[in-house]
Amino acid sequence: MTAESVSPSASRRTFAIISHPDAGKTTLTERLLLAGGAIRAAGDVKARGERRRARSDWMDIEQKRGISVTSSVMTFERDGITFNLLDTPGHSDFSEDTYRTLSAVDAAVMVIDAAKGIESQTRKLFEVCRLRDIPIITFINKVDREGVDPLTLLDDIASGLALDLAPMTWPIGLGTDFRGLIDIEQKVALLPEVRGGTQSKELTFSDPHELEEKAHVEPHILNPSIEGLELAEGVLSRFDRESFLEGHLSPVYFGSALKEFGVDRLLDALEKFAPPPTTRPANGRKVSASEAPVTGFVFKVQANMDPNHRDRVAFVRLCSGKFKRGMKLFHVRENRMVTIAAPIFFFAQERETADEALPGDIIGIPNHGMLRVGDTLTEGETIRFEGIPNFAPEILRRVSLDDPMKAKQLSRALQDMAEEGVTQVFRPLIGAQAIVGVVGPLQLDVLASRMDKEYGVPIRYDQAPFVTARWIASDDKTVIEKFLEVNRSSVAEDRDGALVYLARNAWALDQAKQDWPALRFADVRERG
Repeated sequence: MTAESVSPSASRRTFAIISHPDAGKTTLTERLLLAGGAIRAAGDVKARGERRRARSDWMDIEQKRGISVTSSVMTFERDGITFNLLDTPGHSDFSEDTYRTLSAVDAAVMVIDAAKGIESQTRKLFEVCRLRDIPIITFINKVDREGVDPLTLLDDIASGLALDLAPMTWPIGLGTDFRGLIDIEQKVALLPEVRGGTQSKELTFSDPHELEEKAHVEPHILNPSIEGLELAEGVLSRFDRESFLEGHLSPVYFGSALKEFGVDRLLDALEKFAPPPTTRPANGRKVSASEAPVTGFVFKVQANMDPNHRDRVAFVRLCSGKFKRGMKLFHVRENRMVTIAAPIFFFAQERETADEALPGDIIGIPNHGMLRVGDTLTEGETIRFEGIPNFAPEILRRVSLDDPMKAKQLSRALQDMAEEGVTQVFRPLIGAQAIVGVVGPLQLDVLASRMDKEYGVPIRYDQAPFVTARWIASDDKTVIEKFLEVNRSSVAEDRDGALVYLARNAWALDQAKQDWPALRFADVRERG
């Protein structure tokens, strides 16, 4: 018997879905919930009772624009396995939120549009997974639409990502010629009841050519599909779980999330192949999921999920131990014990009380600003989990108010948004006007929308005389003091009081690096 089979957390599968915008990520999320029995109708995320419904994209701006701009967590069970699905923003402007979310998962599903192949944001997120050694299952979506030849598509993915691929299912035709899928290992055809419909029946075969008569698939569609499959089996890799877990190989599943086609096979793969909770890097050592003491870290904070209650919830990934409601845990950053009195499980914005939780589970801890992204909780050990950074912003703006009487509300709201990771807030050493920093322009729209809707503080942006920011540090305090004497008007503090150099242009940043070689100018700062 393996350690995986006896570990209490062996039944957990914690994974994220990554993709380029419009590849069908949110649709696939809802279809996975449907296949797992967590919802009764696609488009609705159901928690308890007929009257309690929610969408996985719950924020007002998400529903208006039809995009995901914040990560959400959905937990469901199937065949004795608990799945923790972390849905991430697809838009590159929210890559920081996605990066932090990937720190909390053990596997990922990479969704690729059959007509477009590898796109820029998919490539970036894949590289993040590779850096973290996160195993990836590939789902090629929208096979019911016109797309690239499957063999060509797989070759492009393999060469573009330097990744071995092992096809597990194969499409019979594409677009208007789509007739179903072949489960390669089980020798089963997954077929629609009517042409263009959803998956409804399975047909076993010994030779795929039998499908011409058994499934009434036209030869001009079936034969090219079989030829492509045979070529793929000849040139691509066979599935090897060890290679998959090391991040070198990805099993590939074709399907249509919109038509609920092939999604059940993807869910089977997550159950069979995705790893249970693994070890987690901390400063000084690695924390094993099998350790008895409870440990976990905050990878996300969300305010106002329920606007009626003005709440604030920290999302905590449990890394070890068996958590129980009412436990006292050590808050490492604040060096004090805290009682976790009302932990919750998530289902989009719906919630249930979490009486117990195991490694791999995501629990929510309601709080009033005590917990931040990057915080570590333990049963007493002073460690800090790593890999949850802040990135240097690419856009800087001053924030202005039309109503100066709301200055205090503005300050509090910006602090909340910074702790969530929606924006970074810098307080100049000279001048009182806050500067916000974001990775992409859409973040500015989200910030303005939420400030207005959730806090009643309409804001406007003014151009700031800076183009980028770098955290500054030195082993010699006198170097920092001398730098401040000369550059005080271009230095600010972040929410933790760390010093930040605000560069007016790329030349100024390069010049500062040359003039101050004993000073470190960092474009990444570890949270926590």
